[in-house]
Amino acid sequence: MSVTFSTNYKEIFATETVEKIDELLEDNYALDDILEFIDEHNETIFVAHYEEYVEQGENLGYDVVDAFVDYHGFDCVGSCGDAYRGQYDSEADFAEEFTNDLYDVPSFVVVDWQATFDQCLRYDFDFVDGYVFSSNF
Repeated sequence: MSVTFSTNYKEIFATETVEKIDELLEDNYALDDILEFIDEHNETIFVAHYEEYVEQGENLGYDVVDAFVDYHGFDCVGSCGDAYRGQYDSEADFAEEFTNDLYDVPSFVVVDWQATFDQCLRYDFDFVDGYVFSSNF
């Protein structure tokens, strides 16, 4: 059920949810953002994870956190900052940068960067909507 009137949330949500909303409002969180989050997810996820979600979203960007949560779930949202490795156009671009940061790859060596990702890096990194996250967080 979508909450459209911010004044009636106390009548709609469970006591625990209302208490959490009131606590967050005292800390200057935006009610419209809270209600939108609950509408998109649910009360249980809101109570358990909203503060971590906002903290990670403000630090990394909400697109990054949403991609991470879509892949790993809300139980891991607090690890998003530790896992985030950047945004890349492709797995191959990530593999090239990652490898070049670690090793001096001679310019005359021809490397299949996609194969490098597929065979060596895909077990340690998740490529989600252009964002790369370490799988070992």
